[in-house]
Amino acid sequence: MVTLRSATLAAVCILVPVISGAIVGLLTMGGILNWYATVNKPWFTPPGYVFGPVWTVLYILMGISLYLVVSQGWEKKSVKTGVLIFALQLVANLVWSVLFFGLQSPIAGLVDIFLLLALITATIVAFYRVSKPAAMLLAPYLAWVCIATCLNAGVVLLN
Repeated sequence: MVTLRSATLAAVCILVPVISGAIVGLLTMGGILNWYATVNKPWFTPPGYVFGPVWTVLYILMGISLYLVVSQGWEKKSVKTGVLIFALQLVANLVWSVLFFGLQSPIAGLVDIFLLLALITATIVAFYRVSKPAAMLLAPYLAWVCIATCLNAGVVLLN
């Protein structure tokens, strides 16, 4: 049975990554529209209109994943550890946009995205110990960030 408490917790868990991503997106929009439009990109770069919907779905999946872990009981050490690693990867995710688009530094973005890949992997491992479905929900995110890493590396090499 869905309670008001569990529905509120689910909403908060989903809104944290979605709103964080939206805020960083708005803050870096100038770099996306102006600077990024002028850089040389790899041939496999998806069209710009793909990124917003993909990231929105990924942030929602991240939030659902977080909810599945947190709902297992905050008193569990494995839950606290998973949430801490999740928070670190979310920060690294948001910092990447600031470095790459905001500061217009593909090299700094590349350093950050390698850290992000490690943190996503660590989050999946930590979440798997608490909830296998939570871990599986992060697989598309890991796959997309692998693609983003190739795109970022391509921008570094081509510019």
